[in-house]
Amino acid sequence: MQPSADRNTTVRTRRRRLLIAAALVVVAGLAVHLLGSGPVADFTGDALYAVLVYLVIAAVFARAASWAIGAATVVVCTLIELFQLTGLPGAWAEAFWPVRLVLGTGFDARDLIAYAVGAAAATVCDLILTRRSRARQAA
Repeated sequence: MQPSADRNTTVRTRRRRLLIAAALVVVAGLAVHLLGSGPVADFTGDALYAVLVYLVIAAVFARAASWAIGAATVVVCTLIELFQLTGLPGAWAEAFWPVRLVLGTGFDARDLIAYAVGAAAATVCDLILTRRSRARQAA
């Protein structure tokens, strides 16, 4: 078992890496949004959105299990997508355009698939990287 100070250092390092990854995902997502078009770009952007949500949740709850973070990501993204059915995000986006990037504007059931793919990809990557990190620490 790791001493408390080592665990805190590990958590800080994990958070720092997650936030760096989140910044890179934001850049990639904006590039897809600005440069891409069509269904592939839409799907990619939505999947990257889910990856970003995963990274934010993981940074806040750095000690949580990857599967729990992945499940929470799907729930959060689904709730945001369902919130679009109210029409409020679309109205808010007309007044302040960045809302469109965070909440979207209109419900599309296909987005739910992209969110699941993005959350699953983030979960698998996190599991792999976490296991590698633990193996290095044990060695």
